[in-house]
Amino acid sequence: MPSLQRTTPRRAKSLERIQTLLSAARQVFSQHGYQRATTAQIAEAAGVSEATVFTYFPGKRELCIQVIKDWYDEISSELERDVPRLHGVHAKLSHVVRAHLVTLLADGSGMCALVLGEGRAAEPELAKVIADCKRRYTAPLMDCLAEAQAQGQVRADMPLRLLRDLVYGSMEHVLWDAITTMKRPRIDTTAEQLTELIWSALMPRDASLAALSRFKDEVSEALRHIHPKD
Repeated sequence: MPSLQRTTPRRAKSLERIQTLLSAARQVFSQHGYQRATTAQIAEAAGVSEATVFTYFPGKRELCIQVIKDWYDEISSELERDVPRLHGVHAKLSHVVRAHLVTLLADGSGMCALVLGEGRAAEPELAKVIADCKRRYTAPLMDCLAEAQAQGQVRADMPLRLLRDLVYGSMEHVLWDAITTMKRPRIDTTAEQLTELIWSALMPRDASLAALSRFKDEVSEALRHIHPKD
């Protein structure tokens, strides 16, 4: 028992130190990117010596990987919680598009530049981590689209891989443009326009059936709010 009493405060202090380092690392990586960021800058931002950084992390790469994993865990958890609560494909698509733009432009433009840049960079380990994180992040919408395909609510003549590229590729273009020009678009307007553009491409060839499906979803959603389940 005495040894546990001594270990617990030490462990809590170590966990606190790790969180401080990760917070500082996110700040530095967001501001400078992976290549230009240094462990000395991270140590300074955390208020510790550079030797302390290496006490908890082998190096800059491992720090960056953990920062990216933690960030994706935060934003993926939100989608995993919120998307299943929505009714209808259009409502889920609209939510994901707006949440994506808010997260990457309004809340985390520095992290946006980091993951977009490193996802294409020559660091294979970083690129793989980002690819794995993206699979989880896109899963809530992709599960929805897979189910919608099976039910004939979205076009089934295209593989899900291309539908994923359609949705997230169009948003990535907007994000890159915002990063390179340093001009932030009006998020609500852009999200609405992107949603309708993507939706028009997702609709089955018989657009009247798709429109009817969307109308049915909207009516069902309205009724759900009027008569919520206990």
